Amino acid sequence: MPFAQIYMIEGRTEEQKRAVIEKVSAALVEATGAPIANVRVWIQDVPKENWGIAGVSAKDLGR
Repeated sequence: MPFAQIYMIEGRTEEQKRAVIEKVSAALVEATGAPIANVRVWIQDVPKENWGIAGVSAKDLGR
C-alpha cells in the first residue's frame, strides 16, 4: 500500500489540497502499479510560525 506524507505551510484551499491528493495518487499508481484503492495520501498543514526557512519562521518572512 503506497503512502505519501506531505507537509505544507498552512493556507492552501480545500480545492488545492484535492488537486494534490489526486495528482500524487495518480503518480504513485503510475510509478508502483498499485491499485488506486490502495493509495493513501496524508497532507499535514504546518502553521507558518512552525516552519523555518534559513533560520527564520515563514510567518516572520511574510510567507
